[in-house]
Amino acid sequence: MGTRNEQYPDVQKGRGAPSNGVPQRFNLQDREIDGDWLDERDRIDDAAARLRTEVTIEFPKSIINYNTSPDLPFDRSINAYRGCEHGCVYCYARPTHAYHDLSPGLDFESKLFAKPNAADLLRQTFAKPNYQPASLAIGTNTDPYQPIEKRYRITRQILEVMLETRHPVVITTKSNRVVEDIDLLARLAELQLTAVAISVTSLDPKTARLLEPRAPAPARRLDAVQTLSEAGIYVHVNIAPVVPGITDHEIESIVAAAAERGASSISFIPMRLPHEVAPLFEQWLENHYPERKSKVMSIVRQMRGGRRNDPAFHSRMRGQGPWADLIRTRLLIASRKVGLAKAKVKLRTDLFQRPLIRGSQMELF
Repeated sequence: MGTRNEQYPDVQKGRGAPSNGVPQRFNLQDREIDGDWLDERDRIDDAAARLRTEVTIEFPKSIINYNTSPDLPFDRSINAYRGCEHGCVYCYARPTHAYHDLSPGLDFESKLFAKPNAADLLRQTFAKPNYQPASLAIGTNTDPYQPIEKRYRITRQILEVMLETRHPVVITTKSNRVVEDIDLLARLAELQLTAVAISVTSLDPKTARLLEPRAPAPARRLDAVQTLSEAGIYVHVNIAPVVPGITDHEIESIVAAAAERGASSISFIPMRLPHEVAPLFEQWLENHYPERKSKVMSIVRQMRGGRRNDPAFHSRMRGQGPWADLIRTRLLIASRKVGLAKAKVKLRTDLFQRPLIRGSQMELF
């Protein structure tokens, strides 16, 4: 485990994807790995200083994404960033980078995009007479508290708009950095306007480092669960994803740890491997767990109808077959033992206050 595989000589220590060289859609060409860059967050060691994270500023014309997916508990979301420096090898959002003519591999975690006008766009959207409030999800595609949030503070600016307008918001993150905004979150929670979901994939720091090389350690995430809960904020723990043959043995331990730290509810999502994520993950297995690769991918196919990925609504989030049923049963039993349930938080929409835009005609009234 963890040994360098000669088949993938460009593996970057401190990065999740084994390479950029995976089959691409949109005729995207394989890209060479950039050299000579600094691991700005952890400074893991000199060997990791081979790539530099690049951030491109973009100014989109709209900021809310709407969906009609029947298996999602929200119909709108917002992403402050494109790409994610956490580098989770299994991330289902990786393929979105192909639309930018970038690789879902190393490019996804090292060539990032930030949207500094997100809060202004959000305020303008909320000010429209026909806008109707509903829970808005942050972090459904890329993490809102990845390392570059410390510099740009876009997520915090969005939360300030939420508090100003009394708009409900749900945050999903793998980072303990969420507690840096506890002042805003606590005020939103007092008004029943927010909930936070923290993803814990493994309690083993070594496993987490391999799977999610730049995400905060599991212990820090559990500390965040406790800190938020003690501040009166609804906290949900999501075991997302469950990686068969790698982390599935930890389900009961994660449930117990979540309950001990004050989580209100818990759930799981089996690993999804859409498009380019599947070959990236197989490369990762070959590099870190070559002796388990066949078993892991066999279980994945059993849970995905014989394929590496199942994009169908509902089953994509639940999996199918005996393995998925077993994981679901184990989570249910473990949750009952410690008093955790499915998420049942209901946020208010009746407090919404449409903002006034400076220079608009509404300022006359």
